[in-house]
Amino acid sequence: MTMTLNIFLMFLIMVGGVWVFCSKRKHLLATLLSLEFIVLSLFLFLFIMLNLYECELYFSMVFLTFSVCEGALGLAILVSMIRTHGSDYFQAFSMLQC
Repeated sequence: MTMTLNIFLMFLIMVGGVWVFCSKRKHLLATLLSLEFIVLSLFLFLFIMLNLYECELYFSMVFLTFSVCEGALGLAILVSMIRTHGSDYFQAFSMLQC
């Protein structure tokens, strides 16, 4: 019963992250935070499933490594966008400018 409840709660958390990702598209920081929220819920789901079937947890470590790299890449893009355009607001810059 508790495992089903945990999986259902993680599914709701992931749906909330997807909803924020789709609705808050004006600022890059909000979209990056919602993506990290989705990745975190996927990691917890993967961790519980691997523990449930008594598998080894090496794949969860690989997934966590890739999610950290994704977060670092997102922060690098955010910093470069703020340095070049002054804010993380998507309407503040045009793709046609160099």
